[in-house]
Amino acid sequence: MATTPTFERRSVLQLAGAAALGTFAAPAIVRAQSEAIRIGHLTPLTGFLGPLGEYAQMGVQLAVDEINESGGVMDRPVELIMEDSVNPQTASTKAQRLTERDGVACIVGEISSASGLAIAEVAGRNRTIFINTGCNSDALRGSSCNRYMFHIEAANSMYVKSAGRALLRDGLVKDKRWFSLTADYAFGHDLLKVAKRFMSQHGGEFAADELVATDVNDFSPYILKIRQERPDLVISNLAGNQITNFIKQYKEYELPFPIAGFGFDTVLAWGAGADAMQGTWPCVWYHTIETPSSKAFTEAFTQRWNKPPDNQAWGDYNATKILAQAMEDTGSTSSDDLVEHLQKGAEFDVMKDRPGRFRDWDHQMVMEMYTMTPKAPAEMADRWDLMRIGEAVPAPDEDLDILAPTLEENACTFA
Repeated sequence: MATTPTFERRSVLQLAGAAALGTFAAPAIVRAQSEAIRIGHLTPLTGFLGPLGEYAQMGVQLAVDEINESGGVMDRPVELIMEDSVNPQTASTKAQRLTERDGVACIVGEISSASGLAIAEVAGRNRTIFINTGCNSDALRGSSCNRYMFHIEAANSMYVKSAGRALLRDGLVKDKRWFSLTADYAFGHDLLKVAKRFMSQHGGEFAADELVATDVNDFSPYILKIRQERPDLVISNLAGNQITNFIKQYKEYELPFPIAGFGFDTVLAWGAGADAMQGTWPCVWYHTIETPSSKAFTEAFTQRWNKPPDNQAWGDYNATKILAQAMEDTGSTSSDDLVEHLQKGAEFDVMKDRPGRFRDWDHQMVMEMYTMTPKAPAEMADRWDLMRIGEAVPAPDEDLDILAPTLEENACTFA
């Protein structure tokens, strides 16, 4: 995979610096810094989630540049303050600094569910709206829900139900035995719980499930267990570059058991490459989706960064645009005003055939999802055209809510 540009750990984009950035169209907005609207962005740039965080930064930078090019928000420029969240403790400290010292109007970002919870707790105490762009844990929308936290990233239940439909269609659930590998932290534990619930509802069982530490790079001991167990399907509940490493090593063993995943990011498929990539995977967005807004975003991103956007860039870009639109619609940067507006069913173009909206009771965005399978190398237009995207789910005649956690599955009560 091509290397990604290295960013400063703390970067403030100001419209006054447009000439240096060389990206803003004239005439530029000129405002005193005190009049700018500040957006804080937190995401991991190191560790097993680092490759995703770099795309998140590219997505949010592009969004802010485009907002300022078009006149800012309420005729005010937007400043972006970006930080490496590193881990939950660091994420909490930096979220506190963003809200109390830097005076951000909102926070966007994060990928780690544990760090997302830490940020949400700070956002709740300081009454600052936070849009989660990469944390999947159902618990963040349930037992740990927060009035000031919204989710453009899909919940684990949405990923499981999307991929599960494809597995049901292919006869890989009822009376089948699954062997799962699960990332040993909050996201993975939650995903395994949701996956087991899905299996129990559809007549299958788990042959085994193995917890995998997030710093594991050698999957050969687990692959040997899979060979011994001989399951009908191998399930990945892994995260970050764990998925890339597992797919590459699984290919080397040439085992006959098909694989699928309940969590996925397209950067990880690109990292695995056409020779190793296999299986059925869920996705929230892919750069080959043919809607006008999707094509425009992909073109702008590719022109800026010399590569197409992934789903994480999609999340951070759209979250920033949604906040800007909500501020314009309400004429306010007050988090309470924005929360009230987003809870009322406002719809947003999220680059799919149907608009997305946030539910009022858990703040999860409900929207179309997809599944993906790898293309044959001869079918690929370029190295990024690796996956074939399936039809959107839910179907056009189905309610968007059917993929998301139900109240019975994941009750949320805002304090």
